[in-house]
Amino acid sequence: MKRKTSLNLVLASIAVAIALITAAAFWFYHSPYGPTIPLIRTGSSQSITQPDRPSPKIVQSARNQIGKTLRYDSAYTKLKYPMGDVPMKKGVCTDVIIRALRDQNMDLQELVHQDMSRNFSAYPNRWGLKQPDANIDHRRVPNLMTYFTRQGWAVQDTNYQAGDIVTWELKGNRPHIGIVSDRKIGDRPLIIHNIGLGTREDDILYRYTITGHFRLPVQ
Repeated sequence: MKRKTSLNLVLASIAVAIALITAAAFWFYHSPYGPTIPLIRTGSSQSITQPDRPSPKIVQSARNQIGKTLRYDSAYTKLKYPMGDVPMKKGVCTDVIIRALRDQNMDLQELVHQDMSRNFSAYPNRWGLKQPDANIDHRRVPNLMTYFTRQGWAVQDTNYQAGDIVTWELKGNRPHIGIVSDRKIGDRPLIIHNIGLGTREDDILYRYTITGHFRLPVQ
C-alpha cells in the first residue's frame, strides 16, 4: 500500500512538472512581445569610469529603476490610459524607456497610441492587430523605433551620448532596447536596460547587432 502511494506521488509530481514545462514553453513562443529575451552574463573585469558632471535626467530616471525592477515579465497586462504601467517590480526592456521618459513628462503610452490611431498603417504589422491597443503598442520595440523615427529623433552616427536610446537585434530576431549611460568601461558607455534580470547597468552596447540609435529632446 505504501509503495502504491509513493508511486502515485511520484507520478503526480511528474505530471505537475510536465504541465509547468508545457505552460512555460507555450508562453515562451506566444508572448505578445515575442520569445522571452534570454538571460546573459554582462559583467566586465575592467574598471568603470564615473562621469565628472551630473547625469542627464533620463539617465538618472533609468538608473533609479535599478533595484526596483527585479525581473523580466512579458505578460500581456491591461493598463489604465493614459499613464498606465505594470508594477515597478517587473517589466520588459521597453518599460525602462517608458518609465524614464515619463519622469520627463513624456508619456509614450499616450503618444504612441495617438500616433498609431492616426497612422496605423505606418507601424509594423507583426502581431495581427487591426487597430491600436493602448495596453501593449508602446511596450513593443518595433513600435517605439517607428515612433521615434517619425518624430525625427533617429541619429545616423556612432557617437553614443548619455541619454541616447539604442535598439538591437538579439539572436532569433528578437528586438531589444536600452538607454545609454554616462558611465563607461574604456570608451564604451554602459547601457541601462532589462534583458532578463530586471533593470541593470551593463556593458552590452556592442554585444548585439545595433538596429537603431535615437536622441530624444528631453536631455
